[in-house]
Amino acid sequence: FVSTKSVREMEDEDERDRANRRGRGQKDAAMDTERYQGQGGVFDRLGDKESGTGPAKSVEGYVIFITNVHEEAAEEDIYDVFAEYGDIKNVHLNLDRRTGLVKGYCLIEYEGYKEAQQAIEKMNGADFHGKNLAVSWAFSKAPVLGRAATRRRTAANR
Repeated sequence: FVSTKSVREMEDEDERDRANRRGRGQKDAAMDTERYQGQGGVFDRLGDKESGTGPAKSVEGYVIFITNVHEEAAEEDIYDVFAEYGDIKNVHLNLDRRTGLVKGYCLIEYEGYKEAQQAIEKMNGADFHGKNLAVSWAFSKAPVLGRAATRRRTAANR
């Protein structure tokens, strides 16, 4: 398709189109094409490739959540026990500021899904320092709700 319109005529048409648009964000949407070249301003979305329910991958791996951790447990103890199931990327063992003891929960990040799944299966309910651990996924994919469904649910709760 070859256009016989001049650049000025095309710019005038764009201005008229922008003037006729109404609603929030219309002015900004027109500016994006002028401000960004190529694919600039187009961003990846999380969860496009993976849908449904189940564990959600964090930026670097899969995170599991361990509760009922004994207050005197050390990070090294937890690392040693959970390292049997795969390479651990991160261990977060939060301490109470006042007492300096473990708050009772821990987050462990594995690079692979299978490693994290195996740790959950083997360690959920396992005895650790005299307490039974509860191990599960830290982040789960939520079902995708449309904007209208969210509004209806919110309005119903009021």
